[in-house]
Amino acid sequence: MTRLTCPYCYGRFAEKEIKFRCGGLHPIEGKPCAPGPDPVRGQVLGDTKLQLPVVEGNGKRLSARCAKCRIETTIQICPNCHSQLPVHYSKINNRMVAMIGAKFSGKSVYMTVLMHELIHRVGRRFDAAVTGADERTRKDFSNEERDLYTEGVLPGATQTAAAERGRAPFVFRVSLGEHRRFRSTLRHTVLSFFDTAGEDLESDKGVAENVRYLSCADGIIVLLDPLTVPNVMEKFGLDPSVLPQAANRADSPINILTRVTEVLQKLPGNGPNKMIDIPVAVAFSKVDALWEGLPQDSPLRQPAPGTPYFDEGDGEAIHAHVQALLYDWEGGQIDQLLTKNYRTFRYFGLSALGAVPAVRSPGQARQKVGGAIQPHRVEDPFLWLLSRLKVVTTGKD
Repeated sequence: MTRLTCPYCYGRFAEKEIKFRCGGLHPIEGKPCAPGPDPVRGQVLGDTKLQLPVVEGNGKRLSARCAKCRIETTIQICPNCHSQLPVHYSKINNRMVAMIGAKFSGKSVYMTVLMHELIHRVGRRFDAAVTGADERTRKDFSNEERDLYTEGVLPGATQTAAAERGRAPFVFRVSLGEHRRFRSTLRHTVLSFFDTAGEDLESDKGVAENVRYLSCADGIIVLLDPLTVPNVMEKFGLDPSVLPQAANRADSPINILTRVTEVLQKLPGNGPNKMIDIPVAVAFSKVDALWEGLPQDSPLRQPAPGTPYFDEGDGEAIHAHVQALLYDWEGGQIDQLLTKNYRTFRYFGLSALGAVPAVRSPGQARQKVGGAIQPHRVEDPFLWLLSRLKVVTTGKD
């Protein structure tokens, strides 16, 4: 029996177990249902807002009748956390993409810029419509997008899982056109992103708090700061001031990858003699800081292809180039760890802003962007994962 995964709490359930929520419409007779406490949402998500009553029903059907007001409702909710599920959730593909990385690696900025690019430029490239799948995602993403692109300020630090119980993921719906000889159809995929705080990866306990999230991931993007790789600062003659803070040893790429790998190895189905099957995109952020030290023909400096598919040849060139750089930077331990533990992984290099942010002045609440946002290859890791998950096609020029 195929089991679904909630894009909000990552609990698993069968389609028939899906519940419904009363729509609160005016009944023909009697009074409409009134909102009240939902203990399940309070316990699982820490959400104490009043909600309309839960309606029992068979989730294989698209509606159920409220026993109190007798009104038919089509609002489906997760049986584990009572979050409203995206429309027709059980009938379409749903993918969980984990996004993790060290503190100061730029995850929150990267996620905002990535989704902005997917909604606009990359959406046109793939003939895809990308929209928020729920009201909170649409509202919060719009606020973060406005702060970054209009106000020119960077987001604040992500709260840890322990500090903010029930931190909600962003959930997006991707609709791709599929043109055949006699008809055109749409393929829908729901994507759930959870931004893991850097502090969550500084200890085994912190990583353990994200086990359920990682265990449900269909693909993982690990965002690493190349400036924390051994000898990079010296190799490129960079001033230590380009780092937001002195690098913490616990934040080093090898330590983060080791903790994540240990968590994945403990999941059901994995073992000491098995390779991890989840595809992992290892993305080095802030490569704009390295451009002056890279040759003009470096694949990392080339623009992303404009093809309506993931260009495998281009991806392989980037992967091989970053792999060679790691050994030159004395970061070969990273490659050895990935090669020995993961069946499928790929290296990427990107820049969310295209330049180093402005230095925060004393008393300034939030750091400024420092210029026009000019992202470089932010979509590559995500598109590679989508190609591995058969959401987008793969080609090779």
